Amino acid sequence: MSGHSKWATTKHKKAAVDKTRAKVFAKIIRQVEVAAREGGGDVEANPSLRTMYQKARSASIPLDTIEKAIKRGTGELEGVRYETITYEGYAPCGVAVYIEALSDNRNRTSADVRSTFSKLGGSIAEPGAVSWQFERKGVFLLPKSAGGEDDLMAIGLDAGLEDLEDQGDTWQMISAPHDFATLKQALDDAAIAYDSADLTMVATTTVPLDNETDARKVLRLLDALEDNDDVQNVFANFDIPDAVLELVEA
Repeated sequence: MSGHSKWATTKHKKAAVDKTRAKVFAKIIRQVEVAAREGGGDVEANPSLRTMYQKARSASIPLDTIEKAIKRGTGELEGVRYETITYEGYAPCGVAVYIEALSDNRNRTSADVRSTFSKLGGSIAEPGAVSWQFERKGVFLLPKSAGGEDDLMAIGLDAGLEDLEDQGDTWQMISAPHDFATLKQALDDAAIAYDSADLTMVATTTVPLDNETDARKVLRLLDALEDNDDVQNVFANFDIPDAVLELVEA
């Protein structure tokens, strides 16, 4: 997972300074609305909303904007009603792709996703074709300066930490979904900095991409899917060696 995690970290840092920051904000706000609609507007009583609220605050989205999104979700303010949709498919080289989208027009979103797969060498798949290759997990990416292995283990084990992986210049911490908020709070209480914290889909098996050409083909498709306004998350089970990833990023 080394290459995949480094790719995720790179995306996170890029989003913080990129001109597409407004698009990132819009996607998070859409997730806040849906969480409020599905579980109510009380941040303390709605775990999904609490997670998205914290994500929005971490992205420096103004509090007023977040509160309006919650009110649109609960119906206190007029707003668009979004539908949760998932798509499954394959990128080049047989890489499994799982997509989560929020859309106010299923036909438009489906057509756009299918077109992106088709244009960039992938193929859409039937529901269930690739989802079995992923598990929902809480994933934290931390800089090495966050601490040593023993210290991080001591903090994490009492807060639901399942795995701590050394990935070169980063640590990856994994928890079960229901322990995500607890582990995040433990890190915050200990003043441990992290680059990203998300509930995400983790691949149970990976497809190695050992050359720059294959890596570029796969990442080109994933980036195009993520550029779609309706697409919230794109997960894939590739593994790119660090040396190849450096060539791609260059």
